[in-house]
Amino acid sequence: MTFEVGEKWVGIDDLVRVARTGESVLLASGARARVAAARAVVMRLSTSGLPIYGLNSALGANTGAVLPEGDLEDYQRRAVRARAVAVGPAYEQSSVRAMQFARIAGMARGGSGVSPGVLDACIALLNHQVHPVVLRFGSIGVADLPQLSHLALPLFGEGEAEFGGEVLSGRVALERAGLKPVKLGAKDGLALISANAATTARAALVLHDATAALNAWLAAVALGYEGFRANLSPLHPSAVAARPATGQVEVANQLRALLKGSALLTPGAARRVQDPVSMRVVAQVHGAARGMVEAARAQVEVELNSAADSPLVLPDDGVMLSTGNFHVPALALALDACAIALAQASSMSVARCQRFMSPTLTGLPLQLTRHGPAHSGFATVQKTLTALWAEIRLRANPGSLDYLPVSEALEDHACMALGVAEKLGELLERVRYLIAIELLISAQAVDLRELDEAVMGEGARTYKQLREMVPVLDEDRPLGPDIDRVQRAVASGLFAPSAA
Repeated sequence: MTFEVGEKWVGIDDLVRVARTGESVLLASGARARVAAARAVVMRLSTSGLPIYGLNSALGANTGAVLPEGDLEDYQRRAVRARAVAVGPAYEQSSVRAMQFARIAGMARGGSGVSPGVLDACIALLNHQVHPVVLRFGSIGVADLPQLSHLALPLFGEGEAEFGGEVLSGRVALERAGLKPVKLGAKDGLALISANAATTARAALVLHDATAALNAWLAAVALGYEGFRANLSPLHPSAVAARPATGQVEVANQLRALLKGSALLTPGAARRVQDPVSMRVVAQVHGAARGMVEAARAQVEVELNSAADSPLVLPDDGVMLSTGNFHVPALALALDACAIALAQASSMSVARCQRFMSPTLTGLPLQLTRHGPAHSGFATVQKTLTALWAEIRLRANPGSLDYLPVSEALEDHACMALGVAEKLGELLERVRYLIAIELLISAQAVDLRELDEAVMGEGARTYKQLREMVPVLDEDRPLGPDIDRVQRAVASGLFAPSAA
């Protein structure tokens, strides 16, 4: 398939397809006309004598310094080279493709004034699967200048890129792909790098995965309800509708769908009049988390469909304006909120898992082993749960407040958006381990109760999926490999049915 960019709405799912399945990209004809019109404005103003930031006036702390007319093109290459200061581990291929796509989508809006040939070169690089080597650390969220500079270098034969499974110099990667280096014109370097495409791309991938994780989490919760023989009255449609807080009606609907056919839905089936809070308020806490993720997704899609350049080219008015559209505090704050919301859900997951260890609450054997005190069962997994919670709690701390002034204090505010997206991704990785543990503990409870599949209804599907990977814990064995195996299945989407 080929995604036509520049006219229709670009969603997170579109980006994920390009990033992870190799879908190619085509520039829509209307977008091409818009880009050409914006470029004409750039070329006219470049020789007008009017000082314009990044076009004929220098960048950063050198703002206002006039560039010699004969140096406008060379300056753009130097600007890219000078800002290729990212360090650390390289991003994996899917993240780089997401960044390439996000910047193409932004430039296709026409506000960057990029040369049509340079935009075509960006699209060719993506479609020929030439993936620049982009390093992780360096952005402060006032445009992802370091990452996007590394992304841009191979376009004119510099930097490094991965092609055909090899990391090559930018020049060699282009040759192997049958492409030629592109010549940057006035403002082209700034158009390539003055954007938040790295943040937008990484946030899109992380939020896509967060949505899947939340769905898998509810499958684990529903299976846990079966093993605990929980009281489902908090999921009653009238109960959740009585105070329809963010997401709770939808989450309750999804849980009831996951419990369809369960004996727990019949009056008097629950073992207890009221269960622990961590089991009763799943709809409320997960509803809030779902709402935060959806709000952040909306912010990402604003970025994917906007011209966030400075200076911004307005072809209809024939002008270029300095803007603040490169600044993405709404996205950074939304990502921080997602981290806090997922941490709330994580603390409840740990609590539910620990409640399963108590015979007083469950009526099941201590530590979920039928062999008595000579066996540990799931007892020591509580250490893993505690360690994961500590890691999650650390990454739930807001990151959007941690900045320092740079460039002679001309850049005296930053939102650290890329770092916030990355810590959310790290948090989510640990959440998937919690989901895996909750699935294993819930299935163990089902086995110890010797529940018939007919009694469980839809929950039997999750139970079967799990038991095809991991057997019931009878004799003590290393549980770490089991948790890793299930975590990989969670990450693959196995336990993530679509939300109801």
